[in-house]
Amino acid sequence: MTEEELQTYLDRMAAAYSAGDAKACANLFTEDAQLHSSFAPPALGRAAIEALHEDWVAEPSAKSFVLVDHGSAGDIAWCVCRFSEGHEAGNGTSQLILERQTNGAWRARSCWLFGDD
Repeated sequence: MTEEELQTYLDRMAAAYSAGDAKACANLFTEDAQLHSSFAPPALGRAAIEALHEDWVAEPSAKSFVLVDHGSAGDIAWCVCRFSEGHEAGNGTSQLILERQTNGAWRARSCWLFGDD
């Protein structure tokens, strides 16, 4: 996964989040993905990730991601990025493990969010 592909993925996540679209956020994860966060209990599976995002996107924000580091080998990629909600609360660091799907799309298999608070 190139840096450009990764930034495109992160931009899609930010756009879905800022638009309040929990389903679009969840669709960037594999069916059996795991999301671990300092903001909420673990979300296991895409349906749980969508339900969690329903709460998170309910309040408008200007979500953004800044790539810090990344790498890939074959069909697996990883990244560390900084995220911001566009206001004082809800900022932090995220680490994702992504997997290329059979259709060529990249989806997160696991995600860890660490808040600055």
